[in-house]
Amino acid sequence: MTHSKTCLTTRVLTLILSACLLWHSSQAFYIPGVKPQTFQKGQEVELKVNAITSIHTQIPKPYYRLPFCQPDGGPKMASENLGEFITGNKVQNSPYAIHMLKDMYCQKVCQITLNPLQARNLKYHIARGYHNNWIIDNLPSASVGSARAGQRQKHYAGGFPIGFIDARNKPTKKKKFQRRPKENLAAMNAYVFNHVNIMLDYHQPDPEKEGYRVVGFSVEPMSIAHEFLGGYDWDGQSKEGYNKMLSTCTASRHMARRSIQKNQIVAPQQKILYTYDVIWKSSNVAWSSRWDVYLNEDGLVPPQVHWYSITNSIFIILFLSLLIISVLVKNLKKDIANYNAIAQLADDEEDDEEYDETGWKLIHADVFRPPTSSPMLYCVFVGSGAQLTVSTFITIVLAAIGFLNPSRRGSMMNATLVCFMLCGILAGYMSSRLYKSFRGRAWQLCTVFTAVLFPGMCFGVFVFFNTILAFYHSSGSAPFLDIVILAAMWCCVSIPLVFVGAFFGYKREAISFPTVTSTIARAIPESPILFNPKVAMLLAGIIPFSGAYVELFFIMSSLWMKQYYYVFGFTFIVFFILLLSCAEVTVLLVYYQLVNENHRWWWFALVSSGSVAFYFFGYSIVWFQSLEASQMFFTYLLYFGYMFLMCFAIFLICGSVGALVSFWFVRKIFSAIKVD
Repeated sequence: MTHSKTCLTTRVLTLILSACLLWHSSQAFYIPGVKPQTFQKGQEVELKVNAITSIHTQIPKPYYRLPFCQPDGGPKMASENLGEFITGNKVQNSPYAIHMLKDMYCQKVCQITLNPLQARNLKYHIARGYHNNWIIDNLPSASVGSARAGQRQKHYAGGFPIGFIDARNKPTKKKKFQRRPKENLAAMNAYVFNHVNIMLDYHQPDPEKEGYRVVGFSVEPMSIAHEFLGGYDWDGQSKEGYNKMLSTCTASRHMARRSIQKNQIVAPQQKILYTYDVIWKSSNVAWSSRWDVYLNEDGLVPPQVHWYSITNSIFIILFLSLLIISVLVKNLKKDIANYNAIAQLADDEEDDEEYDETGWKLIHADVFRPPTSSPMLYCVFVGSGAQLTVSTFITIVLAAIGFLNPSRRGSMMNATLVCFMLCGILAGYMSSRLYKSFRGRAWQLCTVFTAVLFPGMCFGVFVFFNTILAFYHSSGSAPFLDIVILAAMWCCVSIPLVFVGAFFGYKREAISFPTVTSTIARAIPESPILFNPKVAMLLAGIIPFSGAYVELFFIMSSLWMKQYYYVFGFTFIVFFILLLSCAEVTVLLVYYQLVNENHRWWWFALVSSGSVAFYFFGYSIVWFQSLEASQMFFTYLLYFGYMFLMCFAIFLICGSVGALVSFWFVRKIFSAIKVD
């Protein structure tokens, strides 16, 4: 038995390492069906604008809510999907005219005279650290800026800032966002980035044919207090102003930071002239590789960090596997042999002499007794956890092979919703099978709870936050029609599938147990402090969490800091190791509870395995400090509300895996012994 367990562990580790090598060797990011767009020389290259965002508030705002230049005929929405609306993306057209291979110098867009409300609104969003998010040919804009040492730095995630606060009166970290922002805004000098150098890289796939593809897009924002030659005063309306020359930038060379004489301050009655340069540059980067610099921040995040995460997780699994082999399997083999030898000896004796039973065999008449508290809720948790586990597994696999990636905005959310709803049939089946084995009678109520508990909680929290975001005029507020679509998907797809799964689950025979449950429950002796169920449940999640916390940092940065996350091959491996470590720890702890004659292992197994979610939530509290969040109460409510939902989902996923594996383990060991 020990040898077979060793072989199994070796095969698991080999599978993990093979998956790592397979993922590492795959360099293809795009999949068939994504067609590159080829432009002719002089052809228009459309620039689109997305919602402005801030990691400090977590409240996206529509781009044209601020006093920015609007296109002729007003802004128009670009084609979007349900996932984009839910995730706060609001892509619109822009007034910036760009043509393939045509450099442009100091092009005027428009001039806006700020009224007091516009000035205050713009200054507020600059102080809150809001960033523009522009898009060209489905490539998001990278931000080009200057470091303290004077070197040019380029960041590929999070867009570029809309302005800056004068460093002389910039608030410190302790006073960054006080509770009286009106007084802070009045004392601040804010400057808007009203000029941008739009830098585009192009690649010619076939030198013999005319056709060019956009493979790079970055923006260098600048703040320039523009002035016309000869003191010309433009009203921002007449066409004559577009033809007048500026003294602050020329039409012969591109704008540089060292040429800026004065920054454009944000104040009432200030005239802000928006201008831009377009700089085209040839590149050897192929179209299929243009996302590489976005995904690894141009080498800022080395892949060795993810390999360290995998190595750390593999060592933890190896430690747990060796522990189970050396302790659990060895003890079980010895216990089963002793119990069967005593039973055989008792059968061979002619008298009725009874032999004292010790260890976990003592509770054979109680070990399969249904949970004494909330058996229906237990079944609902296991069924919902199985649904989440399978849907998460499918989503990660789809992302790992390239079907879901950052270039397809909203695709991850769409896939998550569809997979979760289709897996509702599994939730109904699992909860009904367990509930029937517990001899529950309110099967309709159990099915309804399975269909509405977790999805209803998520939908309720989403609608609550969506309503508050609507009062903030945030682009993160999904339109009413999309909420109706979500509700229809839940009521017309997910809930019926749960009932279909429950129908097939109740039609099956009840799960058989290898022992007969007694009428009266056996008393549970007091456990030593180290084997106290409450202590064990609390500490069980430490080991699984320690194997996943490194990758968790990158996932949190992607969720809340707008960083790009693409290493879904690593995510798949970490997710698999997390579930495996939860299962191994839970089985080990359940065994020691049985040895101490504690037959109430159902909830113990689920909570012990799911306790890793408590550590995830604790980590999210510590990680929240890195956001330097504003003092807005809603920012805290939004962050911790959604993190609670995510951690509750992790609790259900890990808890259901631990509960099901423990169920298999308990049935296996009690079916291997002879009982009266």
